[in-house]
Amino acid sequence: MLPREKDFRSRLRGAQVTARVGVWLGLCFWIAFVTGVFSHYAQESTGATWLPTRPVSLYRVTQSVHVLVGTACVPLLLVKLWSVYPRLFARPDVRRLRATTVHLLERVSILALITSAIFELATGLANVTQWYPWSFGFRPSHYAVGWVATGALALHVAVKLPVVRSALGSDVDAAEPRTGSPAAGSAPAISRRNLLRATWIAAGTAVVAAAGSTVPWLSRVSVFAVRTGDGPQGVPINGTAAAAGVRKQIDDPSFRLVVDGPARRVELSRRDLERMRQHEADLPIACVEGWSAVGRWSGVRVRDLLALVGAPPDSRVKVRSLQRGRRRFDLPPQFAADPLTLLALGLDGEPLSEDHGYPCRIIAPGRPGVTQTKWVKRLEVVG
Repeated sequence: MLPREKDFRSRLRGAQVTARVGVWLGLCFWIAFVTGVFSHYAQESTGATWLPTRPVSLYRVTQSVHVLVGTACVPLLLVKLWSVYPRLFARPDVRRLRATTVHLLERVSILALITSAIFELATGLANVTQWYPWSFGFRPSHYAVGWVATGALALHVAVKLPVVRSALGSDVDAAEPRTGSPAAGSAPAISRRNLLRATWIAAGTAVVAAAGSTVPWLSRVSVFAVRTGDGPQGVPINGTAAAAGVRKQIDDPSFRLVVDGPARRVELSRRDLERMRQHEADLPIACVEGWSAVGRWSGVRVRDLLALVGAPPDSRVKVRSLQRGRRRFDLPPQFAADPLTLLALGLDGEPLSEDHGYPCRIIAPGRPGVTQTKWVKRLEVVG
């Protein structure tokens, strides 16, 4: 037999706890939603023409915030679900049709909110570790369910707003006004106030434990950080040249970079590129998993390569890689024209390692790492 709401006697549960945890959980969800939408469109293969090139760490900051607030949501959601768990067993008043209908609609909205929230957190955490035990595409699914979670959250807040306002206006440790409620049991070992303090500490600890992927001085204590600066030339990578199947091609002495423009087409060897005027830029590379690192990249400005083929500096450029089957990414006009956008040949004073894109790769300010194409073989002006 299923338990009833009155069977749960802990006084730690109650609207005071639920409302306070819910406010922070809702705030974290809204931040995660906004930064997630930004990330989704920044990764469009045709290039986001609205994406600014400054500040250069824009994507690094927004995606780090997205992952960290998502991490903070885990303990907040667990406490929130624990605090409202008894309400799931509340029986509707079947003698009143309107009350029953409202009760069922509320349960449906809560079901949508809980399931979508769990899906978002579970798939997001799996993505951080690059573990994909499913057959669907992560990015479109995470994006779509994010809208479901946000809509369900907005509806839930609208329905519960009077209760939330009342709970926030009362003392945290005040007794529940309803007789027979879960708060009517004996006094717990700790107070609700201390439960909330423990919740904030847990959320803060989770953030610190994951922040080392983007905050280097936290790397030693960030036990959940999957990338902490390790990698070729001190910059992490997601994919190796061996895994991409490009080793033979990058070692081929006949390699030529093709730049195809409206006036002419040129082919340049690695040595030809090295003879061109070289530039340096301190730029971060930031990935959707939340990790990021800064390197000093050196190479040829993309706009200088466009000038070789008679293309204006603000052209749209299609970038093609030696890696087969890889999603191709355009370089939008504002990035092609930016003086910091390089066809990089080196990193931190050394030639690019093969895993960082040797013989040449794209590095541009403020773009997701997945769009910073490695092992570039062709630049084609398309507009």
